Amino acid sequence: MTTTDGERSQGPPSGRPAPARGFPDPYEIATPDGAEGWQEMYAYHNRFLDGRRAEDSAKTWFRNSLHYPEVSYPFDQLTVDGAFTGTGVTNTRVFALPPAKGLDVRIVNGYTYMSTIPSPDAAEQACRAEEFALRAGHYFRNWDSLYAEWESRVTDAIRAVRDLKVPPLSEFEPIERVLEERGPTQGNELLAAYHRLLEHGDRIWTLHSEFLNLGYAAYLQFLTLCKEHFPEIDDQTISRMVSGIDVLLFRPDDELRALARKAEELSVGDVVRAATTEEELVTGLSGSDAGRRWLAALEESKDPWFNFSYGSGMYHSHRSWIDDLTLPIRAIGDYIDRLRGGDDLVRPLEKLQAERDALVAQYRSLLDEEDLPGFDEALGLARTVFPYVENHNFYVEHWFLTNFWNKAREFSALLHQWGLWEDVEDIFFLRRAEVEEAIVDLQMAWGAGGGPQGGYHWPQVVARRKEIYAALSAWNPPPALGPVPEQVDEPLTIMLWGITPETVERWLAAQEDGANGTTLTGFAGSPGIAEGRARVVLRPDELDTVQDGEILVAPVTSPSWTPVFGRIRGAVSDIGGIMCHAAIVSREYELPAVVGTGFGTSAIRTGQLIRVDGNTGTVTVLEEAADASEGLSSPR
Repeated sequence: MTTTDGERSQGPPSGRPAPARGFPDPYEIATPDGAEGWQEMYAYHNRFLDGRRAEDSAKTWFRNSLHYPEVSYPFDQLTVDGAFTGTGVTNTRVFALPPAKGLDVRIVNGYTYMSTIPSPDAAEQACRAEEFALRAGHYFRNWDSLYAEWESRVTDAIRAVRDLKVPPLSEFEPIERVLEERGPTQGNELLAAYHRLLEHGDRIWTLHSEFLNLGYAAYLQFLTLCKEHFPEIDDQTISRMVSGIDVLLFRPDDELRALARKAEELSVGDVVRAATTEEELVTGLSGSDAGRRWLAALEESKDPWFNFSYGSGMYHSHRSWIDDLTLPIRAIGDYIDRLRGGDDLVRPLEKLQAERDALVAQYRSLLDEEDLPGFDEALGLARTVFPYVENHNFYVEHWFLTNFWNKAREFSALLHQWGLWEDVEDIFFLRRAEVEEAIVDLQMAWGAGGGPQGGYHWPQVVARRKEIYAALSAWNPPPALGPVPEQVDEPLTIMLWGITPETVERWLAAQEDGANGTTLTGFAGSPGIAEGRARVVLRPDELDTVQDGEILVAPVTSPSWTPVFGRIRGAVSDIGGIMCHAAIVSREYELPAVVGTGFGTSAIRTGQLIRVDGNTGTVTVLEEAADASEGLSSPR
């Protein structure tokens, strides 16, 4: 291992006190062997700079593995920049949240770390509170109409990216340009179209955060009120009071269930069950009227519901259902099996709502008469805004980004055709500014009738960056950097990322003693207890290994993994709090879940018998796997 800014300290000189307990200094993190020069993959604003060492080394930096669990590709870094910009500007400049500003963001060996920007002092908070009341109050009073208008704006942005034209750079300009339009050439339009793609990719993140932080703020208001009235109440109980609300993230899975029912109604279930690829589906079904009717239903479901990333959506490499039907096809087959076994495939929404309403009635009965209006108002607002907390994820991270990544591939295909690089996917190993350089190279060469120089430059750059990416991916990043925080009390950090003082303490203990042991603790994400064999899934492309009755153990789960929830008995995640996707989805599907364990994927091995206690937030290893290869056979 080599260091970026000098050699790592070997410990305090003799006679000096040992350093304070904490996490690695970001400026002393070693570069993994083989990843030398990784810094060139990211812009200067993404990196720790020597001039800010005193300031940045004094701050605590948490790794954002909830949204960015993998190494960032150079081009994909624009989602990191955009997401944190959207959050920051919405908090700080648009709605003026009194206690919260944005986050500083840095990349270390390819991984994303964040640190909160200190809250304003009391006087500034009071000023911001007046602004917040005016701005947020307008949104809360007009939530439904403003949200409908937001949906229109975000779908317009999706269509704009989908319909963006990449000029073909034909042999001659179209004759209409000469005789009628006399406007910009295809070369000019190529650069302008790329700029428009980046513009849409930048602006979507302000749309993303416009309602999101207000949604969390309303939920936090209800949570705070509950804890004031009921000091012993836990976060899971509060979350159950706003559960049982249908959200868009469940719609893709509902489409798969509907397709399974339709296959049985049309008596083509056996053909659908036997297929593993879209080609096999078309071949097996296109010869009959019933089969063609089912294929038409499949096509109708695809737009927009199959624009669903296998991962967080933040990485181009996590293709969506629309690009790869492997998971949806298997899920439809699984649902056909369940129908034949007597399952009606109906999510227990009414049951959840009944339990929710009984829970609310129980706690309302404990309140004094004068406290009921405030409680009812806070609960009503939380339920009103809660769907958006999940819905934005389908619109932006899944539907928009699916189209965005595929449009970037269209630009890359043109550059590949002109010999600038060897594979369409190579564009993602260039920074967005470098892609513009390549486009200008092509623009100049095409205009002059010559050949671009990029073919003599980019292939070597891409080849080296692929080596660096592989070396960074093999590195084990620490969960935090810098000193131990004096306190962790920012609500979103706790609810979404699952970072608490207890979490930090577990990280420190694992850093000092390792993450071994038979019991892990985390957040009680969804109630219930389940036992089963563990299935450790580190990447989306491993989902097809999950077998019936297993317990899913993952760094973080994606909403698009929902069909897998029909096979598993419970879920465990390394990262996440009570409001993360894994917890919300598990509650809606009545699956026990423990989130935010920190080290589940490293402490648990596939095949071990484990118990997930979603009531207490513990995961216990009961026995070792009988066979290291147990459960690794292919499905059906």
